[in-house]
Amino acid sequence: MPITLEKLIERHARYRGDQLAVVFGDQRLTWAHFSASVNQLANAMQARGIGKDDKVATALPNSMELLLIYWATVSIGAVLVPLSPLLKAKGLINLLNNADVCLVFLTPGLLAELGPERDQIGNIKAENYILVGTDESETNSYAAFVAGRSSEPPDYPEMQQEDLFNIVYSSGTTGMPKGIMHSHLVRANYGSHFAASFRMTPESVVLHTGSIVFNGAFVTLMPCFFIGAHYVLHPHFDVEAMIETVAREKVTHIMMVPSQIIALLQSPNFNASNMQSMEMLLTIGAPLQQQYKEAVNAVIPGRFYELYGLTEGFVTILDRNDFDQQPGSVGCPPPGYEIRIVGDDGTDLAPGEIGEIVGRGPALSSGYYKQPELTRETFRDGWLYSGDLGYLDESGFLYLAGRKKELIITGGVNVYPQDIEEIAGAHEQVLETAVFGVDSDKWGETPVAAIVLRPEATLDAEALKQWINQRVEARFQKVSDVYLVDQMPRNVAGKTLKNELRENYLANQK
Repeated sequence: MPITLEKLIERHARYRGDQLAVVFGDQRLTWAHFSASVNQLANAMQARGIGKDDKVATALPNSMELLLIYWATVSIGAVLVPLSPLLKAKGLINLLNNADVCLVFLTPGLLAELGPERDQIGNIKAENYILVGTDESETNSYAAFVAGRSSEPPDYPEMQQEDLFNIVYSSGTTGMPKGIMHSHLVRANYGSHFAASFRMTPESVVLHTGSIVFNGAFVTLMPCFFIGAHYVLHPHFDVEAMIETVAREKVTHIMMVPSQIIALLQSPNFNASNMQSMEMLLTIGAPLQQQYKEAVNAVIPGRFYELYGLTEGFVTILDRNDFDQQPGSVGCPPPGYEIRIVGDDGTDLAPGEIGEIVGRGPALSSGYYKQPELTRETFRDGWLYSGDLGYLDESGFLYLAGRKKELIITGGVNVYPQDIEEIAGAHEQVLETAVFGVDSDKWGETPVAAIVLRPEATLDAEALKQWINQRVEARFQKVSDVYLVDQMPRNVAGKTLKNELRENYLANQK
């Protein structure tokens, strides 16, 4: 029997129907009510001619409708394509065409921005732009789309576990976004494997405060929905609202990106009393400096997890019980996953030697949508070549050194930005740091540290540069400049955009 997820929500409605399923604002739906709304939307899609393997996109902020669209799409065998609501017209058109989307749910503002350029989108009929967050009287409103539709289950298609669940577009931090494909089996493995790794049960309460359109959100979304736990979604990240919700809803599990954790640590309301229900605080999406990990663990000890992973499907997890024993590590592969560190010639490296992180496991993507050459380049003989650099210790735990494309080669020597970031971030007046390379006539490349200072900071760039350069381990790690910024540029996934930092820095030098 294939492992597929089209009937998952109906299953919870049958066996856990009176249990609370989803909370968004003042909307609190049991599994029975959530399933009925999913079915109503699924039947509306089928009545519009949407069926198995058709691509359905969203370009929406967090909302109850967005969750319903996710599961209604999956229930009829269609393929979910979650897109960022921050996309501009050109980017949205490009992705809608690339994914062969035939139905899209979007905001009125995004539809207006598309304007006459909608003619460039090939597969979407005029009536298949469904507006969320608009007057119900609008012909193409979500309310009008589902009005009068049955809340009974839709006509389920015959599904295979290799059928696509979604196409998730990469954040584009290292080039053009890529459509990463995940099957029903892969998403089911997300559900079962992460539930086990995070000690999640049907009684757990999972809070998500960031955007759910990027793949990292599925790391807690899938296990929560897979086992029928209680999912609380916020419209956007607000640290005080997050702390209040944890206390009120008795939240047990939460996932945060580093910038959110830094904001949490600055809140006067972050204390053990308000967070006593917490069983897991997971950091994901980008490296978090060790000082912040230790600060979280000091307030709520024994709850900190870290996940290193790629949307393409390989992960390591630092378990809460390994935190003290493996400082600085991002963990080890879960059961069923394997990791290697390889040199430029593809040979395995010894413990302690830095090379490319290569991994495989049961959550591996089937590749990039309509990009067979890139798929062959990244997935080789069943192994995912990550493009990230790191090393393993003698126990097999992974330590990150940065991305291959962010490696700085100065005077012929490799400089790993993360090494300098840890040093710069240790200054008491530094809030955040990101190190990137710029061209140098003398050395080829040289490191520059972009710094966000704390509000009370009195340090200037030159003094901070000297402080950093006095503490680096080698002369070639010395930064040539410190670039003070008010805030780090980020994408919707919360990742720092080093390319944008570099461009801004160079523009300021002219």
